Amino acid sequence: MKYEKPEAVTRTARIEITNDNYYSHEEMSSFACGIKRFFDLVGGLLGLLVSSPAFLVIYLLIKREDGGPAIFKQERIGYHGKPFILYKFRSMTVLAEKDGIPELCQKEDKRLTKIGRFLREHHLDELPQLWNVVKGEMSFVGPRPERRFFVDKIKAINPNYELLYQLRPGLFSPATLYNGYTDTMDKMLERLRMDLEYLNNRSLWLDLKIIYLTVMSILIGKKF
Repeated sequence: MKYEKPEAVTRTARIEITNDNYYSHEEMSSFACGIKRFFDLVGGLLGLLVSSPAFLVIYLLIKREDGGPAIFKQERIGYHGKPFILYKFRSMTVLAEKDGIPELCQKEDKRLTKIGRFLREHHLDELPQLWNVVKGEMSFVGPRPERRFFVDKIKAINPNYELLYQLRPGLFSPATLYNGYTDTMDKMLERLRMDLEYLNNRSLWLDLKIIYLTVMSILIGKKF
């Protein structure tokens, strides 16, 4: 992907994100953090159990379409800036990035398989990340994890991205709910702004609200 620095967006993002309010956020209490982790563990296990029939159906559909692996594994940058392996249902062709150069998925991306397009539109490709949640590599709510290739590009424009290392990456995020999939650098910068706002205002109540709104949006078929 050829990347050109969007000067206008960059200037705006720097002004908003370097506002002192983003540095003066109150930490969640140890008790609240413990409750959040307990909810992640129990919710993740229950989610895997309840969605297990869907796992089987999706697995068979992906294998039937092209015979390739159903589960896609990819390194992402997570809590404390450490890499971890993220799991998804494969939504693209096996050779989607055969040249080894990371490329963002576009709205009408020809690399998407038929079943993969449906999975992405309804966010069902993210279901295997429930295992990441159970393992403690992710949380139900937090910034979406990104590949180091794109993290470096974002940090070159705004190094405040590193503030997000204080949080476990999330299966759900307000940025995904209101900004959708990030297929451009402009959207990545907007996602960063929203993730930093979440960092500044996070609470158990806000997490529950984000989970509720995201689940309801998926159930009614809203595309975001």
